[in-house]
Amino acid sequence: MKPGQHVLVSLRRMIASGELGDGERIAEIATAEALGVSRMPVRTALRVLEHEGLVVRLGARGYAARAPSSTQIDGAIDVRGVLEGLAARTLAARPLSAADDIAFAHCLERGDAIFAKGHLVNDDLEAFHDYNMQFHELLICGSGNPAIEVALARNNHLPFASAAALALDWQDAEGEYRHLLAAHEQHRAVVAAIRSGQAEEAERIMRVHARAAVGSSSIFKRAML
Repeated sequence: MKPGQHVLVSLRRMIASGELGDGERIAEIATAEALGVSRMPVRTALRVLEHEGLVVRLGARGYAARAPSSTQIDGAIDVRGVLEGLAARTLAARPLSAADDIAFAHCLERGDAIFAKGHLVNDDLEAFHDYNMQFHELLICGSGNPAIEVALARNNHLPFASAAALALDWQDAEGEYRHLLAAHEQHRAVVAAIRSGQAEEAERIMRVHARAAVGSSSIFKRAML
């Protein structure tokens, strides 16, 4: 796992679980030491988390955690589900182009390779992140509706709204394997629905999928308290 992803996922998990309380200052040096990385990936991660609405800048004093409410999380994820559901429905409502069909096939093969061995290793987090982002980008671009992309970009500023906002418990590798595999299987299911022209089913799967890759159930339940 690259240091940047390690720090991002760890800090998301710490904020979601309450390990970092609302308003608690996040010190770069102490965080870097605790996570076994240099200050640079911590600094970069904090900028990303500010974009996601999970930390707030304290001027020269750095950043503080910004714990999202259940209403914020629910609303942001529901909006993403609606937008990506619309993209899937749009794709399924017309014949899938040969180029898009091939792109989806190659993308899903990347996912298959991650889960083929039956367990996760450190590098799989980076691999899943890249594969997951490619899938969602193919879906949005394939819809041919630029308004969906614009609306998603705005919504991604809200906590846990982005498809990239993974908050995993790497201490429970077996559990994370199961829940990320379920997300991958939903990718396969929505592509199957798109290929067969089942517009309503494609939309339904993507609405459900919006919650799939955020984090394990234990982390997410703590975030919703």
